Amino acid sequence: MAGGGGIGPSNGKAYPGDLTWKVLITCIVAAMGGLIFGYDLGISGGVTSMAPFLKKFFPDVYRKEELNVDSTNQYCKFNSGKLTFFTSSLYLAALASSLVASLVTRKCGRRLSMLFGGSLFCAGAIINGFAQNVAMLYIGRALLGFGIGFANQSVPLYLSEMAPYKYRGGAVVPALIFIVGSLTLPDTPNSLIERAGRQVSLQLREDLLEEAKDRLKDIRGVPNVDEEFNDLVAASDESRKIEHPWLNLLMRKYRPQLTFAILIPLFQQLTGMNVITFYAPVLFKTIGFGANASLMSALITGGVNCGATFVAIVVVDRFGRRALFTEGGVQMLICQVVITIAIALKFGTTGNPGQLSMGYAELLVTFICIYVAAFAWSWGPLGWLVPSEIFPLEVRSAAQSVNVAVNMTFTFIIAQIFLQMLCSFKFGLFIFFAFFVVIMSLFIFFFLPETKGIHIEDMGTVWREHWFWKRFFDPPKDEIEMSKGDINGLSR
Repeated sequence: MAGGGGIGPSNGKAYPGDLTWKVLITCIVAAMGGLIFGYDLGISGGVTSMAPFLKKFFPDVYRKEELNVDSTNQYCKFNSGKLTFFTSSLYLAALASSLVASLVTRKCGRRLSMLFGGSLFCAGAIINGFAQNVAMLYIGRALLGFGIGFANQSVPLYLSEMAPYKYRGGAVVPALIFIVGSLTLPDTPNSLIERAGRQVSLQLREDLLEEAKDRLKDIRGVPNVDEEFNDLVAASDESRKIEHPWLNLLMRKYRPQLTFAILIPLFQQLTGMNVITFYAPVLFKTIGFGANASLMSALITGGVNCGATFVAIVVVDRFGRRALFTEGGVQMLICQVVITIAIALKFGTTGNPGQLSMGYAELLVTFICIYVAAFAWSWGPLGWLVPSEIFPLEVRSAAQSVNVAVNMTFTFIIAQIFLQMLCSFKFGLFIFFAFFVVIMSLFIFFFLPETKGIHIEDMGTVWREHWFWKRFFDPPKDEIEMSKGDINGLSR
């Protein structure tokens, strides 16, 4: 049920259904909403290291980088407030739109929210493509951020609700494809049932419920879905009793899930991955590559990122979320230690490496790629998958907004201060991120229950049975009655 445990595969209930081609294609189209975020990071990172772009929009950075004026310190060449805000403004806009997107997703459905996101992103991309001044750049970045806020709110929910629970992890993996796809995608059974419950007309309610049941049969590929459908309807009935989902998120029984909805996106940004992705060309240029080689190196890391994400798709429902989180954390930590030592020995505290040998640069690139791969099959996809699957229906949209808001808040903060941190911390910046990788890996190891193979509406079971989080749930009624019976028996 929506409120927590009692049913699920752990209690012997397994709904029929398989990963049909229709569901697979649907999830691939919807996942374009996630692709636009990564696509923007990669493209923006490459553009910010190009001399023509810097010369036209950020001449102060161009003077220091291309003409070697005022600075020979490789750590501080890109330390510019305007360039930093060009990066971080997107995340600020995404934070603002994610709060509105929660209401749209809940009231109008996941599909319409994805359509809004794709349209806003497309408008931002057009404005940035034809930008003639910094103001147009900022406006375009804001629209891109609005689009990403809608997409990050609706896409994880859509994928987690459409995919069978046995394959939900593998389902979570640019803008015109997303828009066209959103027009053709079907809405989820969960969303149709949720909207049916708000209908005053009995006929409209029955029509939506019938459509939801047919949709469920279609995506599961089996004729009998009565058990799962009835559970979805029951969960929706429970969710309608919740008038203020934002306030209900603060209830004691949701604190375990809310903890992860806040800490997972926070930790995801403290891995330093978005910094490396966006500034990859800058980093590669800093360690001795030319401008063309810089973009090529960024392309290489992008290919590693994409390939490693497919690894996650294959193994996440086989080995589970906890195993990938933990392995990825250990791998990132090792890479950060090696990168820190390599940069410290060559760049020191002055930021002037002198002549950097190709072998030394290749070593850094290799470990950066291994680091990117670790993130791409662990904290990257799982940072969106886990928060989207652990909440019951009545607070799911609000909880996803919290997840997106926290993610974008700390992405904005990290992007805003990264260049200044690089200039101040120098090679110690990687030690800063390595410290948090240790903390987040230990937190996941001890406190995250395994959620693979658990139906999304039955997720409360794993929290009730967890050694730490079970204290936040009231004991089942039968246990209370047995306890009362024992007390009455003793009193007699």
